[in-house]
Amino acid sequence: MIIAFQLVIFALIVISFILLISVPVVFASPKGWSNNKNVVFFGTSLWIGLVFLVGIFNSLIS
Repeated sequence: MIIAFQLVIFALIVISFILLISVPVVFASPKGWSNNKNVVFFGTSLWIGLVFLVGIFNSLIS
């Protein structure tokens, strides 16, 4: 269970860094938002899901 918790934390950190770099690039590029809107929404949804998953795992481990 602890290894799964650590993997979810690692995934959350990786997705956070990817969004930290990609979202400003998408907004700064011309027509970037209209072309990459679905990718940003998918990344944000994945991030929110991982936050909830970390909370669930944290309540199970503690």
